[in-house]
Parts: sequence; C-alpha cells; structure tokens
Amino acid sequence: MENFSLILAIVVVTALAFDFTNGFHDTANAMATTISTGALKPKIAVTMSAALNLVGAFLSVEVANTISKGLVDENGIRPEVIFAALVGAILWNLVTWLVGLPSSSSHALMGGLIGATVASAGLGAVHGDVLVTKVLLPAVAAPVVAGLAAMLATRLSYGIGKNADDNATRKGFRAGQIASAGLVSLAHGTNDAQKTMGIITLALIAGGSIAPGSNPPTWVILSAGLAIALGTYIGGWRIIRTMGKGLTDLQPQQGFAAQTSAATAILASSHLGFSLSTTHVVSGSVMGAGLGRKGGTVRWSTATRMMVAWVLTLPAAAL
Repeated sequence: MENFSLILAIVVVTALAFDFTNGFHDTANAMATTISTGALKPKIAVTMSAALNLVGAFLSVEVANTISKGLVDENGIRPEVIFAALVGAILWNLVTWLVGLPSSSSHALMGGLIGATVASAGLGAVHGDVLVTKVLLPAVAAPVVAGLAAMLATRLSYGIGKNADDNATRKGFRAGQIASAGLVSLAHGTNDAQKTMGIITLALIAGGSIAPGSNPPTWVILSAGLAIALGTYIGGWRIIRTMGKGLTDLQPQQGFAAQTSAATAILASSHLGFSLSTTHVVSGSVMGAGLGRKGGTVRWSTATRMMVAWVLTLPAAAL
C-alpha cells in the first residue's frame, strides 16, 4: 500500500463507520425473533450474533467482488466518489434507525455508490446488467421465496408437533431457534460484511494502492468483520422491537421456521455473489411465519411502512 493518501484513509474510516451502522441496524435480522420468543436473553443473543458475524466475514468474498469488480466501472471512480457514496448510505441508515424502520443497509450502500458514480462519471459507468441481476431481482425475489418457505415450514412444524406435549415442543423449538439464529448471524457476516470489504477494495483500486481486479486484502476482511461485529454487539433495539413484535406475534415454532428459511436464502445468495438485503429476507420470512400459523396475523400497517422504506432506500441514498 505505497500510495495511501489522506482521502483514501478517510474513505476507509468512513466505510468502517458505515459497517458499524450496518451492524447495529441489522442486529434485528438475526436476533429479534429469538429475543421476542424468549429463546435467548438480549445480551447473550447480540454477543453470539456479533461473534458469528465476524466468523462469517471470512467465509467468502463473492459479494465483495460483485461490488468492487462488477457494479460500477472501477476505472472511472476516484476515492472522493466512494466517500460521497458512503455519506449517502450512512445518512439513510441513521434516518431509518431513528424512526425504527428496518430498511436495507445494503441497498443504501448500493444507492449511494450508484448516485455518486452517476454524478462523477455518468450513467454509462454503472453496469446495468449487474445492477438488475445481482441487486434488483434478488431484492424482489428473496423476501418472497423466504416468506413462502417460512410459511410452509411453520405449517409443517405445527403439523409434526400437534400431538406432542406443549412444553416439550416449545423447549425443542427454542433450542432449534437458537441454532437457526446463529446460522442467520453467520449468513449475515457472509453477505453484509462483504459489502464494506467491496467498497474499501474499490477505494484502494481507485487510489492506486492495489491492482484492478484484486480480491480484498486480509486486513480489509478483518477490519470489516470487526466493525460489523462491534455494531451488532451494541445492537439496534428500536428495530429489534419492530421486527420482534411490530410485524406479528411469534411462537417458537414460527421463530425457528422464519430464521431457518432466512439463513438458507442468505447463504445461497452469498455463494452466488448476490448483494442481497438481509433485512428484506428476514422481514419476508417473519411475515411468512406469521401467516403460517393457524389464526396468526401480520400487522400490515407496519409491513406497509417497511415496504415503503425498502422502495425509497436505493433512490434516496443515491440522491
């Protein structure tokens, strides 16, 4: 890293600050249902989530490569442009956190990067095919797929346990829920921590510190993993309340089904390099689990507010 300028250092620090806000914004993704059903105490839940986020950051670099090599033309990008992208993403994260809305940190980052790139190098510097196939289509498909899977898994869970002792069933599903929450946290690290890795790698390429087409250096992977883990540990309690109780009232069977479905969708997407919104996936699976229980309901007023935030996130951060 011979050419590590002041602006590049500022970009790296800002990217890690975004990663930190991503962690406290998205703690709810992994832990809200586990806390709301009483499977884990809040502090234990966020500590476990933070540790597994850090582990997940080391499992893959496919999503990081989508951002650093695929979404925009790296030859037309300067570190100042990436700084502007991060500012847009952080501001949107803070606004939605203040009002307790689980919007997508991922889409805030994508929007910020697209807006700053268009302002700097024009529309032609954004790779539309990558934007559609690896960002927009997964944004629509993933919550629907996770929701349907969670609804079916919930019905199956209640069907299997209908003749079993209620207390034993609840205890068993709570144990399963702890395991599935850990899987969501691990998946979150494989997808969301990598977005910051990709942004820092793109900044290093733009600043001439590493060669075009490089994978994230080890120090980038470690620092991004630590930043998101620290943010996760501090926790976004406003959003946890929305996800855990605001959408629907969950029983352990539903929590287990929702988290297992979400983790499967996120891990599959990380393997394929899709820059997925874990917020969208978990929200979809929670709604699916709510509809899967007989007599279960979804609070559609809360769901509508969330969906409006989802639609606004990418263009608002871009602007």
